[in-house]
Amino acid sequence: MMKILANDGLASDGVNLLESAGFTVVTQKVAQEDLSQAINNENYEVLLVRSATQARKELIDLCPGLKLIGRGGVGMDNIDVAYAESKGVKVINTPAASSQSVAELVFAHLFGICRFLPESNRKMQEQGSIAFGELKKNFSKGIELRGKTIGIIGFGRIGQSVASYAFGMGMNVLAYDAYDFNAQIKIVINGKEITNIDVSLSSLQDVLAKSDFITVHTPAQADGKALIGEKEINSMKDGAILINASRGGIVDEDALLNALKSGKLRGAGLDVFKNEPTPRKDLLMANHLSLSPHTGAATLEAQNRVATELAEQIIATFQPA
Repeated sequence: MMKILANDGLASDGVNLLESAGFTVVTQKVAQEDLSQAINNENYEVLLVRSATQARKELIDLCPGLKLIGRGGVGMDNIDVAYAESKGVKVINTPAASSQSVAELVFAHLFGICRFLPESNRKMQEQGSIAFGELKKNFSKGIELRGKTIGIIGFGRIGQSVASYAFGMGMNVLAYDAYDFNAQIKIVINGKEITNIDVSLSSLQDVLAKSDFITVHTPAQADGKALIGEKEINSMKDGAILINASRGGIVDEDALLNALKSGKLRGAGLDVFKNEPTPRKDLLMANHLSLSPHTGAATLEAQNRVATELAEQIIATFQPA
């Protein structure tokens, strides 16, 4: 009976599917420093992770019995994928499962920033009963999304999901991707496909210069450098809003702080940080920010989709029809 360690947890839908197929699934968290010993002692052949657990070369070398590593999510920055595969360890992920949840968080941040919700919520708790009128005046210059242009950098599944929400709200969409292709975005209302909208990709320069809001959905850069730095931010419209729900380090945090302080950017929404799980304090305390602790894929629905997709791939790998 094959044993699976879901070290960062696994939703019940996936656990049930795997157990019904004859696998043993353990979801008890093992500390990173104890992981190799646990895998070997308990004869785990499958390791499932999200973003917390690292599956690096050292772990792979120490665990020769591993046959598969699965990432519950899209990015696999915490797995040495090529090395694992060179050792005969299959690596899988779930690229489609969390697209909708990440897209919805993008708009949660956007709506919040456009209407000053993060700051007004804090101020209302502190001063709402004594300075209501002043707060109303201070937060009375919000902006609307309808009719504005959203620039999407990285037009894979998540970027296209963002586009579908944007079109549904009457926004204009500009998109850039490192690969040149034409995409067709399905618009679904009440479960019915209403229309398809063709999107031709633009240059990065056009997306930066012409967008009111910019959201980034790319993997980490191979060289570890930021994709959005001082030069790119200076190319944006004055008063633009920047959202990063992709990977920490994609946006240069020093350049972002400077742009917020100078007023170049109206605001920014961050779900990811360069130094997770200990992001820098000065960034967290900056004004005009909407913040979340890397919860883009953390909805009940998305986690069930992630778990089911992982389970189906594992069953197909080890119990082919």
